Parts: sequence; structure tokens; C-alpha cells
Amino acid sequence: METSSSSSSSFVLFVFMFMVGVNNKYYVCGLNSDGLNLLSLMTHWTSVPPSLSSTWNASLPTPCSWVGVHCNPPHHHHHHVHSLNLSSFLISGHIGPELANLNHLTSLDLSYNHLSGPLPPQLANCTRLRYLDLSYNFLSGPIPQTLGNLFHLTHFILYTNHLTGSIPYQIGNLTNLQELDFSVNRLTSTIPVSLWNLPYLRVLSLYDNSLHGSIPSFLNTPSLEFIYLTSNHLTGPISATIANLTNLIDLQLENNQFSGTIPSSLGNCTRLQTLILDNNHLTGPLPDTLNHLSELATLDLHNNTLQGTIHFGGANCINLLYLDLSFNHFHGLLPNQLGNCSSLSQLAAVSCGLVGSIPSSLGKLTALTTLHLSINHFSGKIPPELGNCNSLGLGIKSSLTVIDFTNNSFTGKIPSNLCFRKRLQRLLLGYNRLQGRVPHDVGSCSSLARLILQHNNLTGVLPEFMENRNMLYMNLRSNLFSGEVPASFGKLTNITEIDLSMNKLSGHIPLELGNLVQIQALNISYNELKGPLPSQLGNCSRLLEFDASHNSLSGSVPAAFGKLTQLSTLSLSDNRFSGEIPHFISQLQDLIDLQLGGNSLGGRIPSSIIELHSLNRLNLSSNKLIGGIPSNFRKMVMLEHLNVSHNNLTGDLASLGDTIGLVTLDVSFNHFTGPIPATLLTSSINSSFLGNTGLCVDCYFGNSNFKQCGVRSQSLKKRHYVMIAVGTCLFVMVVFLVLYLVVICRRKTKQEMEMLAEGCCSSLLMKALEATENLNDKYIIGRGAHGTVYKACLGHGRVYAVKRLGIGGGQTSMKREVETVGKVRHRNLVTIQDVLIKKDYGLILYKYMENGSLYDVLYEKNPPLALSWSVRYRIALGTAQGLAYLHFDCDPVIVHRDIKPMNILLDGDMEAHISDFGIAKLLDESATGAQATSTLMGTVGYIAPENAFTRSASRESDVYSYGVVLLELISRQKPVLMEIASWERSRWEEMEKMVDAGLLEEIEENKMVREQVRKVVVVALRCTEWEPTRRPSMREVVKCLQDSV
Repeated sequence: METSSSSSSSFVLFVFMFMVGVNNKYYVCGLNSDGLNLLSLMTHWTSVPPSLSSTWNASLPTPCSWVGVHCNPPHHHHHHVHSLNLSSFLISGHIGPELANLNHLTSLDLSYNHLSGPLPPQLANCTRLRYLDLSYNFLSGPIPQTLGNLFHLTHFILYTNHLTGSIPYQIGNLTNLQELDFSVNRLTSTIPVSLWNLPYLRVLSLYDNSLHGSIPSFLNTPSLEFIYLTSNHLTGPISATIANLTNLIDLQLENNQFSGTIPSSLGNCTRLQTLILDNNHLTGPLPDTLNHLSELATLDLHNNTLQGTIHFGGANCINLLYLDLSFNHFHGLLPNQLGNCSSLSQLAAVSCGLVGSIPSSLGKLTALTTLHLSINHFSGKIPPELGNCNSLGLGIKSSLTVIDFTNNSFTGKIPSNLCFRKRLQRLLLGYNRLQGRVPHDVGSCSSLARLILQHNNLTGVLPEFMENRNMLYMNLRSNLFSGEVPASFGKLTNITEIDLSMNKLSGHIPLELGNLVQIQALNISYNELKGPLPSQLGNCSRLLEFDASHNSLSGSVPAAFGKLTQLSTLSLSDNRFSGEIPHFISQLQDLIDLQLGGNSLGGRIPSSIIELHSLNRLNLSSNKLIGGIPSNFRKMVMLEHLNVSHNNLTGDLASLGDTIGLVTLDVSFNHFTGPIPATLLTSSINSSFLGNTGLCVDCYFGNSNFKQCGVRSQSLKKRHYVMIAVGTCLFVMVVFLVLYLVVICRRKTKQEMEMLAEGCCSSLLMKALEATENLNDKYIIGRGAHGTVYKACLGHGRVYAVKRLGIGGGQTSMKREVETVGKVRHRNLVTIQDVLIKKDYGLILYKYMENGSLYDVLYEKNPPLALSWSVRYRIALGTAQGLAYLHFDCDPVIVHRDIKPMNILLDGDMEAHISDFGIAKLLDESATGAQATSTLMGTVGYIAPENAFTRSASRESDVYSYGVVLLELISRQKPVLMEIASWERSRWEEMEKMVDAGLLEEIEENKMVREQVRKVVVVALRCTEWEPTRRPSMREVVKCLQDSV
């Protein structure tokens, strides 16, 4: 073995001799064996810095003066290498087996290099090795079992490599080991039990691997001070015998799958300074014994399922710096004793189910910089004591950098002087009930980066802002702000997003907003702004989304907007813009959503619009457009939603026939003529063509909702005359047949004779009646408070539903439903196909919905139908979109007043369609107040609280009913009177108890789905607020649902 090694070294020496030059007077023959081995080791390196290679001089008798090389004491005549430290030399290549020949090596440090390849098992020959550090390299492959023979090793560090496989159990033989760090690798399998029995082990670091298994039930390693097992797949409980680790200082077990309770015996680890157990499955209460840990500086337990009340704080927590209890299932109050944790700088209790007020004792926390208390049930005012403290608080001498009280029920005013020390960076108070004005000092807070006050009841004018280069995000949406948008907003030159929508802002848009050169999203919709759009906005070259819809803006769209080439969303709908659609629109090549509906735009649709190849939504409805649809619309391959209804457009629809991607199309109430292309009839709902008397269909479609197209040749005319003659004869025969049936069927009911003899219903409805044998009970598929529904199969895959209103409904009720249904057209509303009105009853023909009602899907089908989250979300969004259309796009407004699962029908694609307008009430927006009705309308469990007393019809009552349906859709629990919303609120932080079993597995496996469900529940709870003014509009609900995914 030694001979082979010697000959190999001699060969490398020979090669190296030519590298250093033959004129060197010492030659290499004078270098000792350790030096020769080091030179051989260097041949495995592909990159060596000159600072290293220049000093490894082969002409010297020993390597003891080389960089990184340390030998035994100078008086020792053998000059063996004892230490090799080449850390941070950025060496590339492999670790050669020649290291094994350095028999006297006690310390090896090759960390922070670019070494790759396997660990050489020959390292086990360095039996005197005490310190081994190969961290921060690219080493791969398994850890050699032979390294378990390095019995003198005290520090074994392989941190941050690409090592795979298991941890060899032989490592447990290293009884002198004090530090073991295999973190940030790709190791699998379990942690060898033998590692927990190493008598001198102080540091065990295995985090960021893929280890599984559990921690042994019995621990007896009193020397352990630091345990880092973060981000593995470890399971099982945390052993109570952890109390035996009396020297434990730092315990980090986060991002695993530990279960069970936090052992109360942890209170015996009195030296403990860091306890991090977040992102596990821990349950049970927070042990009171944690109050015994007087040295504790960091306690992080967020994202578990801990329960009970919080009993933490007191005289022993004076060293605590960081406390995070977020995303657990606690209840009760935030403990007043936290005020004793005088060193606390960061406190987080987000989404913990806490109630009551914020303890005034928090004002004692002089070092507090971050306070996260969002998504709880805190109420009352933000305590004034916090602002009156001599040292801190949320007031005159505040040191806070982050205040997050989002999604609670705080009332009262926002305290003044929150930014007295110019340290505040984030002020997040959205989704509360705060009132009054925004303190003026918020505008002068130069450190502020994020300001979120959305969904409160804040009033008054917006604050004036001084120059602030730190401000990045501002959301003041859905408040009661009035007055003008301050010109000083133009000083926020680095801001990327501003949302001022859904307020009462008036006046003109300030020209100074053109200074916001970094802004990417600007939303000023749903206000009372007037005047023109400032051309200076064209300077905002990074703008991606601009929404100024639902204001009173006028004039034309400035040509400067053509410079906004990154714009993806441009919404100017429902204003008073005039002039033509600007041709520069075609320059906005990234445009996805263009909303110009509800204005007074005239002229033609510019042909250049087809150059918008990314456009997905185009709304030009309710303008004064003339001319035809531009040709070559098929080039807009991404276009899915097109609405040009309520204009003066003419010509045919041929150019739309090739637009293969259209999902929704509305060309109603124009002056289009000619045949409807076949592709549009098969992909669009019939109602999207209403109000165009010149449109027709070819006869072979057999569609009774449109007239048939005229004949274009003489021969066809003759055939037409023949068909008329034949039809007349057939008609006479039918009349005689009907008279004959009247005579022979006198015993039939008056209802049936009227239906057949009157001849006032269409052939489609007649076929439906024949298919149901004149509404025989065996065809009944549903009964409701307003009628019975029958299923009619007409053949060739055509299936319809016939709804019969009973005698109790009366003709007046029937007419109201027909008037209501006949005027609305939307993909999420049931579309009427035909109707028959009689004295004592009425018939309505609808398209049959394959999956029945939402009620059937939730409760009636056996076995229960599995509903994935994506399906539930689609039902929720579709229902919301249908209601939003009734509330905002119908004139006059339509209030449904009986939203419930039975009135939400589901087609074959599980798309929601709102039905049963039999009790819908048309509200004229010009009327003052809501009209009262003489009887209670709606269904118990879905009726808004205010309707139980005043019986008034309002959009807010529909919102409440929708919120109940939304909670029902998630929980699959029927509402009991008005208790479902309270039931869900009481379980707000117990997601597993809120959702039904079919959804539980999905949210447990997918954190993204869990977060989406949580956001939708928040929407539902807002919809079911007791106070109507606190509920969002259905348009806002749609927006929130769309933003939740």
C-alpha cells in the first residue's frame, strides 16, 4: 500500500518538477512525504487562486510555510502537517484520496469552496482528525460509513452540500463528538437513535433535509445545548423527557409534522433562550410552565392548532424579544401580563380567535417595534392609554415600525402621532369599523411605506402628503372619504399602487398624479370625480392597471395614454366620455381588459383594434357607436368576452363567426342584420342577440327564438309558396283535430282543454307539454314555494324544464316574473325560452339544468356528490356575478329577495344560474327608500335581519342571503334561522370545523387552497354583517372573489 502510494507521489512529483522549472536548485526531491501528498492533492483541483498556488513551493523541504498548512511545533523534527485550512479560497475540483496519507492531520477545513464529487471514504484513515469542516461546497453522494471510525472527531460539519442517502448509524460511534452539522443537504431516512446518546454532543444540526421518523421517546443527552431539526418530515410527539436536556439553549423544530401537545416539562429547561415550533400540527393548550423560562428570548408557535386561553407573561418574561402565536385556535383575551415583557420588540397574534380589547399594559413595552394583531375579533377603541405612555405606545412617542390591526372590529378614531419618531413603516388598519378623519401626521410620516385603511367608515378629506420616497403602497378603498384628491399625492414618487375606489371623492383628477413614474396600479373607480382625464397620466409609463370607472369623467381619452404601452387593464366604463374610440388604443399591445362601456362614445369601432392580440375582455356597450364590426376579428385569438350591446351598430355578424375563443358574447339592442353565424349559435346564449330585428337563422337550425332567414332565389321562393300552402292545409287539419279532441275529451280538466284549444303557446312549449303528458306528476323534478318544475325530453338531446305557477300565484304574479326574466340576459341567470300566461296559472320554459339545484348537490344526491374547491369557487363566483348584474346592470334595479340553494341551478359544467324571479321586486333607483311589502318575502334562514322587521326590499338583503349561501357552500351545513353566520364566526380560526369533510382533505394537502377558502369565508362573513351598511356590494363581492385566487 505504501509502495503504491509512494510511486504515485513520485510520478506527480516528476510532473510538478517541470511545472516549477528544472533550474530550481532544491528540486522536488527534498520535499517530505506530507508535501508530496499535498502537491498530489492539488492535481485534483481545476481552479486554484494564485495566492495559494504561488506559495505551495515544491523546492522547500517541508510544506510547513505554505498558505493554509500548519505543522507540529517547530522543535519537532518530523514536520508533519497537523492542520489544513483552505477555507474560502474558491477552489474547484474534487477531494483526492491523497488526504488519507496525512496521518498526523487533526484539523481539516475546506469550507466555502467549489469542491464537488463524493466524499472519499479514505478520509477514515486520518484517525487523528478532531475537526472536519467541508461545509458550503457541492459535494454529492452518500456519507461514507467508514467516517464512523474517526473516534477522536469533535466537530463534524458538512453543512450546505448536495449529500444524499441516510445518516450512517456508525456516526453514533463518535463518542467524542461535540458538534454535528449535516444541515442543508438532501439526506433521507430516520435520525439514528445512537446520535441521541452521544455523551458530549452540544450541537445537533440537521435542518433542511428530508429526514423522517420521530424523536426517541427517551432523551438523555444532558450536554445538548442546540437542536436544529427545522424543515424535515419528522412526525410524532415531542417527548416529555426533553426535560432531561437541562443545558438546552436553542430548540428549533419548525416546519415539520410534529403532533400532540407541547410538553409542560419544557419548563424545566431553564437555560432555554429560543423555542421555535411553528408550522407543525401541535394541539392542546399553551403550557403555563413556559412562564418559568426566564432566559427565553424567542417564542414562535405560529401555524399550529393550539387551543385554549393564553396564559403567558409575568415577571419571568423580561428577556423575551420575539413572540408569535399567530394562526392557532386560541380564544379569550390577549393577556394583560404581556405588559411585563419589557424587552419585547415583536408581538404577533394574527388569526388567533382573540376577542375583547387590546390591553393597555402594552403601553409599557418600550422596545416594541412590530405589532401584528390582524384577523381576530378585537373590538372597542384603540386604547388611549397606549398613546399616553411616557415611553411608548401607539401614540406620542411611538417606536413602532409595523402596526397591523387588519380584519377586526375596532371602532373610534385612528390615534394621532403614530409616526412621532418617523419610524413607522406599515400602518395596516383595513377591515375594521374605524371612524373619523385620518390624522394629518400620517401624511407627514416620511418613513411610511404601506398604508392600508380599506373597508372602514373613515370620513373627511384625504390627508395631504409631504414628499415621501418610501411610500410604496396605499389602499383607502371602500370608506366615506370626500373632497378632492390632494395634489400632494404627486409627491409619492416611488409609490407602485394606489386604490381610492368606492369613496365619495369629487372634483378633478389632479395633474400631479402624472409625477408618479413608478406607479403600476391606480384605481379611482366608484367615486364622484368629474372633468377630463389629465394627459399628464401618460407619464406614468409603468402603469399596468388603470381603473377610473363609475365616475362622472368627461371629454375624450387623452392621446397621451398611447404612451402607456405596459397597460394590461384600462377601465373607463360608466362615465361621460365622448368623442370616438381613440386609434392609439392599438398601441397598447399588452392590453388584456378594455372596459369602455356606459359612456357616450360615438363613431366607428376602429379597425386597428384587431391588433390587440392579447385582449381577453372588450366592453364597448351602452355607447353611441355606429357602423359595423371590423373585419378580421378572428385575429383576436385571445378574446373571450365581447360586449357591444346597446349601440347603433349595423351590418352583419359574419366577422365574428371565426372568433373561436369567444366564451361570452352580447350584441343585443343594435341594428345588426343577416344570419347569425353557426358558431355563435352553438357557443353563445340566445339572449345575447336580442333587440336586433334584422337577425335571423337558417332554417336548418330549427331555433324558434329567431326568425328564419329569407329565401335568396326564385326557386326557393316557389318552394316557400308551396310550403305555405301545405302549412295552411296542415293548420286547417290541426284545427279540425283540436275541435274533435274538444268534443271527445270533455271529461278532461278545464286547465288541459284551455291549454290545447287556445293555440297561444309555441310549438316548443307544446312539444314540452306533450313530452310531459300534460304535466303528469311522474315528470316532476322539483317543487318550490312558487311552483312545480317538470322535466321535458324532446329528443335529439334537447331537454327542458317546465315551471308551472299554481292557482295561488295569480296572473299578476306570473306577469311580474315574465317581465323580470324577459328583460335580463346573463350567463349566470336562467334564460326563459318560452311562456304561456293563463287566467289561473302560468307556464315558463327553461333550459334543463343537468345537475339540478345547489340544494340537490349539497343535500339530496345519494351518495353525496364530491365537490372540489375549484367547483365550489366557480359556483360562488357565478352566483355573485349574476346577482351583481341584477343589482347594477338592470334598469330599474332588480332585487331577487329569495337567494337560496334551491334557486341556484347548475348546468352540466357546474356553472351557476340564478332562477325563480317570482318574488323579485323592481326598484326604481329614482324612488326614495325601499318599498315595503305586505308579506314576508324570502326563506327563513336566508332572510336578512332587517327584513325580519321592516320587510323592505333592498340589494343589501340579497347580499346577506348570498353570504349565507356562500357559508353553506363551504360548510355543507343548512342554516338554522340566522345562526349559520354566528356558527362560522365562532369557528373562524378552526378551519377544519368550518368546512365539510369533502373539502377538508383538500385544504390539508394544499396550503394555497386553504388560504383561498379562508379569504372566501371572510367575504361571506362580511356579507352576513348584521348592519346592512357594513355589507359589501355584489360588485365588490365579485372583485374580492376574483382577487382571492
